[in-house]
Amino acid sequence: MGLGTALNSALSGIRATQVGIGVVATNVANAETPGYSRKTLALETALAGGSGIGVRVANVNRELDIYVQRQLRTELAGSNYIDAIAKFRQQIDRMYGEPGSASALDTIVNGFTTSLQALSADPQSVSTRQAVLNAAQVMAQKLNSLSGDVTMMRNQAETAIGDAVGRVNGLLKTIEEVQTQIVSLSSQSVELGALMDQRDHAINELAGLIDIQVTNNGTNQISIFTNSGVSLFDLQASQLTFNEKPLSAQSLWNANPLLSGAGTINLVAPNGFSLDLIADRSIRSGKIAGLLELRDDILVKAQAQLDEIAHALATSLSSRTVDSTTATSGAQSGFQIDLADLLPGNSISLTYTTNAGPTTSRVTIVHVDDPSSLPLSNTLTADPGDTVIGINFSGGVAGALAALNTALGPNVQFDNPSGSILRVLDDGAPDLVNINALSATVTTDSILSGDGTLPFFVDGGGTTLYSNVISGGRQQKVGFAARIAVNSSLLADPSGLIKMDANTLAGDSTRPDFLWQRLTATNRLFSPSTGIGGVGQPFSGSVVNFAQQIITYQSTATENALRLKDGQDVVLNSIQDRMAEGTGVNIDSEMSRLLQLQNAYAANARVMTAVKELFELLMRV
Repeated sequence: MGLGTALNSALSGIRATQVGIGVVATNVANAETPGYSRKTLALETALAGGSGIGVRVANVNRELDIYVQRQLRTELAGSNYIDAIAKFRQQIDRMYGEPGSASALDTIVNGFTTSLQALSADPQSVSTRQAVLNAAQVMAQKLNSLSGDVTMMRNQAETAIGDAVGRVNGLLKTIEEVQTQIVSLSSQSVELGALMDQRDHAINELAGLIDIQVTNNGTNQISIFTNSGVSLFDLQASQLTFNEKPLSAQSLWNANPLLSGAGTINLVAPNGFSLDLIADRSIRSGKIAGLLELRDDILVKAQAQLDEIAHALATSLSSRTVDSTTATSGAQSGFQIDLADLLPGNSISLTYTTNAGPTTSRVTIVHVDDPSSLPLSNTLTADPGDTVIGINFSGGVAGALAALNTALGPNVQFDNPSGSILRVLDDGAPDLVNINALSATVTTDSILSGDGTLPFFVDGGGTTLYSNVISGGRQQKVGFAARIAVNSSLLADPSGLIKMDANTLAGDSTRPDFLWQRLTATNRLFSPSTGIGGVGQPFSGSVVNFAQQIITYQSTATENALRLKDGQDVVLNSIQDRMAEGTGVNIDSEMSRLLQLQNAYAANARVMTAVKELFELLMRV
């Protein structure tokens, strides 16, 4: 090796050291830059004719653990999903109140029942009667307020979904633009680390919004899919659209766009292919998935709970049972019942036994005067074992016979012996079927009902009866919590709390006793659509019990969400720490590296000085 080679080696060392110092400087400058990955210098021996002639820069590497990066994106999706839910859960919990607190729903319901109990003890007291009405109004207003709050939160979720979809589109566009630059520069021996950092930072943010998987073809080209396999980016970005809608308690998402009351997310691919990502269940984690679960499940259940208790309050106090009497016709036997008071939404309960087996069947026949709402689903009632049939009685019992006889087949026969009487008979001599029981549940429409029932709560202001009418495929119960009000007739004349008819004495406690018993000691089934109880085993209890269950349900759900969030935060922080260890900039390490480079630079400069001195010595010879 001659002096020339030594000089070239020293010069190459200085050049490499200068590049190294530049890398260190860039690392230090970007130590706090989000998405920046630490760069390191890769050197290799410069060769000429198989002999080393110095050093050259092979590459500037990004320090990145692909496995940890993949884990990070998974945990970002999970963290943003549970974070969105936990924040809304806390809002719901604050709205409903802590169990037993003064503002909690169960406390307010208990306040109403306590006022009824006080009225039972002193039915003549004008102030006690007024206290009952005041407590009832507070309870109705609480339900109105909570229903409004839930609807507001659903609208907030709807807006947040739209914002998140817009951000997804922005990130996909950024990824497309950066990827185009990477591809165009890949063949030009240009250092691509900064562009890759920018691309990966956008992908990481995208992963927090929607669960994704990223594939790399090995030439710096990537493709992005949802975890369900839907392509979001492959050379070109797909576009997401969201048709945000104003939501009410009745606004529910439906896979049929003509029936949907809430916005849906459609993906439009570069080739024109379109897909409803909600209907396809393509979004399984990330912030958007959390917001969708809130809008379409969690908050819908919260509304259903409020509607269910409003429904239970109204019907518990206004519903009465119409009993049947035995009936025969030749060899046929069964029951007959007077349906003069049957209103739309009211129901008839029929039980019969098919003797082959034998098998006992329960049938709930609901008065539905809107043909577009038929047929009815068995989930209309909370009873897991009944069959629900919708029949139009608006033309009287005679007008409903054809539909009734078609519904249950030839062995259960319906007829109309007179007026509003419905008779149900078995098949007689063949003895294939026995009719076991028949009754109806109707809504009292008058304060002077002659018994304890009264339309205490109505739908909206005034005296509009609540009987859970089914119209347009929707129950009156949906959104009822926002409309429930105390009957204006009672507010105008509180004596209706006592008077069942013109002959009721002012000190008669029959009606207050009845109302209190209906709310505190009469069990009923509550719809599993509330999330309380299951389809096969719905919650059974009093109205007071159900109010307590609502508060407990929401409190427990919030605790569970916060516990999951805490656990997810621990996992995410751990992954982020691992990512930072591998890709982050450590200032102390960089300063140590800078010192090494300074020493190397000085050493190479010293070599050059020595070579220069030797050349000068030769020149003097």
